[in-house]
Amino acid sequence: MPLPVDVLIEEHKLIIQAISIIDKEITRIETQAVVDQNVVSTTVDFLRTYADRFHHGKEEGILFKGLSQKKLSEQDHQVMTELVMEHAFARRTVKALETAKENYFLGKKEALKELLESLKALVKLYPEHIKKEDTRFFYPCMEYFSEAERQNMMASFLTFNQNFTDKRYKQIIDLLH
Repeated sequence: MPLPVDVLIEEHKLIIQAISIIDKEITRIETQAVVDQNVVSTTVDFLRTYADRFHHGKEEGILFKGLSQKKLSEQDHQVMTELVMEHAFARRTVKALETAKENYFLGKKEALKELLESLKALVKLYPEHIKKEDTRFFYPCMEYFSEAERQNMMASFLTFNQNFTDKRYKQIIDLLH
């Protein structure tokens, strides 16, 4: 029977594809000195909506909330704290990216540096963050839950997903590839 974290790990695949697109955009900006407003706007929307509200929403609002009611090992508690801090860093970085994009397209060419720094920070953060979740945290943390609790968590994930369609974001990533 699949575990709730299998859902999260599957969602990571789309986030990694988006990060690959962002990395290519960084190279294009650095070599051509031109910013594709559509790609940057799409990046902001994808990371804010899919990665944060949809994906992190399940992690923080369901998984981490459930874990916060358990007696975690010191190591697991530390990793969960790091993950929450990384989510907050991603939110701040996406906001900085959006501001830099707006300033850049208002003619403030000095905003290009901030735009590139934000993109690079996201490309650096997400693969390491996802690797930490997938290899060090998700499966071990399932041991804190009974089978019934895991089933309830999976049901909560499915209920959460009913209020969101991720098909749009899969199509967007396919188009940008």
